[in-house]
Amino acid sequence: MNFRLNFSRAAEAQLDALEQNPLHPKRLKAVRAALGKLESNPHHPSLNTHKYNEYSGINGEPVFEAYAENNTPGAYRIFWSYGPEKNMITVLAITMHP
Repeated sequence: MNFRLNFSRAAEAQLDALEQNPLHPKRLKAVRAALGKLESNPHHPSLNTHKYNEYSGINGEPVFEAYAENNTPGAYRIFWSYGPEKNMITVLAITMHP
């Protein structure tokens, strides 16, 4: 099942900032690859997707964390939730591991 990605304003700004930063082309490539996997299979093994218990979505829905990078200092993570529409994933944040 394919999902359509919907980006929060924060996630959109974080992705734009990453795209504008010429110092991290590998990181940008990893984030884009992770977003592609998220679209086609949010539980792809390389994403290491798991529920992120510290937060819930706007309407109380579960928030998940997916890995864009692993075993890297300041590894990037993608925080997301299902919805608000069927077959849609809302990307809430694209940021360094908290």
